[in-house]
Amino acid sequence: MLNSVYDAQKSDCNKALNALKRDFSTLRTGKVSVKILENIFVDYYDNQTPLNQVATVLATDATTISVTPWEKSMLKGIESAIAAANIGVNPTNDGESVKLFFPPMTTEQRKENAKKAKAMGEKAKVSIRNIRKDANDGVKKLEKDKSISEDEAKKAYDEVQKITDNFIEKIDEAVKNKEEELLKV
Repeated sequence: MLNSVYDAQKSDCNKALNALKRDFSTLRTGKVSVKILENIFVDYYDNQTPLNQVATVLATDATTISVTPWEKSMLKGIESAIAAANIGVNPTNDGESVKLFFPPMTTEQRKENAKKAKAMGEKAKVSIRNIRKDANDGVKKLEKDKSISEDEAKKAYDEVQKITDNFIEKIDEAVKNKEEELLKV
């Protein structure tokens, strides 16, 4: 019974950690990544469609991303969607594709992104703490239903806290690594 509580907690914590890593991928480092365009949607036949489902998105070099639509008629829509996304660059339409030229990041931009990474880490920690609360509620319910004794419940609360501490540590490590990556010139 308690194992199911622990397993659910670990599973949810892993999801929170993976979400954090996914969020980190949207932060720009010294080298451009096509993941910066991951959350951009384009109007495609009156449906909001992810950019990567209507075009080929490639990082051609360390500072340039090229977006080549599969249908030429999509160029204007892609260009306006990227412009509206406010990712820090203006798209350039050359008639064949949309190119994004990213200037080198300033120290100030790097520090700002490091702050964003820290905020993302804090958000993930809040998620982990909410998961801990749910796990503790599960233990409390088992104790109330007399499925486990008071001593077992005490041990279970300690185990839930250990799992929480472990994942908080992993988040801190991930944030620290991301900050180092962001601040490295």
